[in-house]
Amino acid sequence: MNKDDIQLLYEYDRWANNKVLQAASALNAEEFTRDLGGSFRSVRDTVVHIIGGEWIWLTYWKQPSPSFAMLADLRTRRDALFNPDVLPSFAAVQLKWMEVEKEQIEFVNGVTNELLEKMLPFRTTQVKLAHLMQHMANHSTYHRGQVSLMMRQLHANPVATDFHVFLMENLYEPAGALRVQ
Repeated sequence: MNKDDIQLLYEYDRWANNKVLQAASALNAEEFTRDLGGSFRSVRDTVVHIIGGEWIWLTYWKQPSPSFAMLADLRTRRDALFNPDVLPSFAAVQLKWMEVEKEQIEFVNGVTNELLEKMLPFRTTQVKLAHLMQHMANHSTYHRGQVSLMMRQLHANPVATDFHVFLMENLYEPAGALRVQ
């Protein structure tokens, strides 16, 4: 993956996250926080998990000398900052999302092909930044799917966040030609 691929992937990730947030905004407070028995109890808890995941990876990638110990410390910080009880309402979640998104845009816009090749400590090995960035986007996609299921359980309208939908809405003309940017 090169910087153009990563930038497109993260443009998609932000678009899909915002689609999910927009759909969740139609829920009332009780529906937003209702325990539905999933991996994360509610729509709110799942959305907060997505935001927390994006925050921890972004924060890790921005460190001048990342380490295994630093990642453990970041997990503790994430668990405090992104505890669903700290973000009790849709408005609080949306505000936190906007903060993380702003930082993410700045980072992704500054990514170079050289930086994407940088090896970072992860678990018991070293992994390219590009691969960790792909992982983070995939993680968010996985949990957006859980939110869609929860929206159905609440008899609310889930949204389509497939990559091809993003491409059709943002990059291609109806006849299939690439839009001039």
